Formats: sequence, structure tokens, C-alpha cells
Amino acid sequence: MANVLIADDSREFSTILKEYVEKEGYSVFIAGDGRKALEIFSANELDMVFLDVNMPVMNGYDVCREIRKKSNVPVIMITSHGDDYEKIMGLGIGADDYVVKPCSPGEVIARMRAILRRIYFEHSTEQNGRKIQIDNLEIDIDNFKVCIDKKEVLLTKREMEILWTLAENADRVFTRENLLNSLWGYDYYGDCRTVDSHIKRLRAKLDEFPHENWNIKTVWGMGYKFEVNVV
Repeated sequence: MANVLIADDSREFSTILKEYVEKEGYSVFIAGDGRKALEIFSANELDMVFLDVNMPVMNGYDVCREIRKKSNVPVIMITSHGDDYEKIMGLGIGADDYVVKPCSPGEVIARMRAILRRIYFEHSTEQNGRKIQIDNLEIDIDNFKVCIDKKEVLLTKREMEILWTLAENADRVFTRENLLNSLWGYDYYGDCRTVDSHIKRLRAKLDEFPHENWNIKTVWGMGYKFEVNVV
């Protein structure tokens, strides 16, 4: 299970954010001061770090500097001050984003998703040129091309993004909210039925070709997943 560190001296804020992060499928560590945050960082492999700027013992800026000496783990700074110089300072020492309190946990999670999605696609580019092949399905997102049995399937940009996201995470269930926030962005206020409409059109195009070994499956009461039977 992937790990997230929440370092904030507000127990109430940490507890609320922890609940939201855990719903995303992450294991959560909590630190109430900067020194404890660095101890947890040193002892565990982390996928995301939330750092409060004004923590006791060691502030968030100093913690971020120490983290950046050893790791490129995504860091989101959290503060009660929205001054531009503080944001510039935080980003300048290596933070990936900056959130000002009061903020909704939903917004913080959306920012986390956006950063992890960007890093994920960058990693995919380094590893395989952003190409996926599963059985007779080939997805080349850089060249905006999908083929089944070497025959091209014409998809829209959004359909391509949905297929890529599901196929790259085969057998992982994505809720409609996951897909909506990940692909449309945290500032999109659309209806989750938007996802259903795109999935329906995507399936119709894929179903024009044989694909008995894989499929986009509806997980009732939850969402969708890319199911692979034989690879």
C-alpha cells in the first residue's frame, strides 16, 4: 500500500485530511512537528508529503529542504498565510504545490491527485514512451493512436485519456469521482454522469473489434476497471 505523510500541528486538520487520504487507498502517517516528520520520512517510503509551514521544533520549509536533499517525493505545503513571498519561497525550495488554510479537504485531495497524475505520466514517458500493449490492444498516447489487431480505433482526447488511465492500472477500480477529478481536474464542477457518457461511447467504439481477453468492466456500486482475462 502506498504511503502519505501529513505533518501538521493541528490534530483536527490532520485527522480530517487523513480520512480523505485513506479513502484514496493510501496508508497515512501523522506527525505533529518537523522533527517527527523527518523521522517518519527517513524510516518509510513515501508517495506524498503534506507539510504545515508553521510546525514546532522544525518548520515546514526546513523539513522540505531536508527532504529535497534525499528525495523527489511530491510535497504540498500548507499554511494559514497566503502571502506571495511565502508561496514563492515554498516552491523555490522544492515544494510541488501550496495550499492556504482554510481549505477544503476535497481541494487538497484534488491537488494531490493532479500532482501524482503528472508524475505518473512523466514516469510512464521515461519507462515506455507512453505506450501500452495488452493482448491485441495497443495504446500510443504520444501519437494519439489506439489499435486493436493493428486496426486503428478513432477516439476523442477524453476517451483516449480514460482508456489510458484504466489500462495502465489494469484491475484497479476507479470510482466516477476518481476519474472526474483526475481527468477533468479539481476545478471542474460537472456531473459524474459525464464519466458514464464517455465510458459508454468509448465502449461502443472498442466493441467494434474483438477483444475477448480484456474489457472495461462496470463494478456495480463503485465505478469502472480495465479487466484483463489473459495476457
